[in-house]
Amino acid sequence: MTVALCAAPEQDERTRAAWDVLATVLDPEVPAVSVRDLGIVRDVIAHEDALEIVLTPTYSGCPATEVIEHDVLAAIDAAGLGPARVSLRRAPAWTTDWISAEGRRKLAEYGIAPPGPATSSEAVPIRFFGRRSEAQQLACPRCGSFHTERLAAFGSTACKAIYRCLACKEPFEHFKPI
Repeated sequence: MTVALCAAPEQDERTRAAWDVLATVLDPEVPAVSVRDLGIVRDVIAHEDALEIVLTPTYSGCPATEVIEHDVLAAIDAAGLGPARVSLRRAPAWTTDWISAEGRRKLAEYGIAPPGPATSSEAVPIRFFGRRSEAQQLACPRCGSFHTERLAAFGSTACKAIYRCLACKEPFEHFKPI
């Protein structure tokens, strides 16, 4: 049973504190951004017996899901906010639109080109090739040049592609908008 936060101010403060702690839990695959900034944390719910942290993995087969769950619970416990439990919510599916503005900034500083918007007023089928025209080149996160090319459709994870800047010659990854 969910406790009404307005009826229990200490629960409200605990929930706010949990959100702050979750902003410090780094994604194991992209340690420049927190799981909160990536939009993986969907909700923090105060129950009578524990905090429930609701997570939506970036994709259903994400190999880092168990590590993220462990790290989230360890951080909540270390902050003295436990007991807590994690529930996984796979619907609606995670989208790159859930990455915060701060997360996008951190991705660029880390050398990963952040994704553009994935939402549209029309349904768009998933395509693995040909999504980006030459007129829509990515900006290099290192030098800012738009003179870039895609080297591989898949990078270190399926949600990223590998690009190269033709101006500064540096490779970089790009989070695909999904």
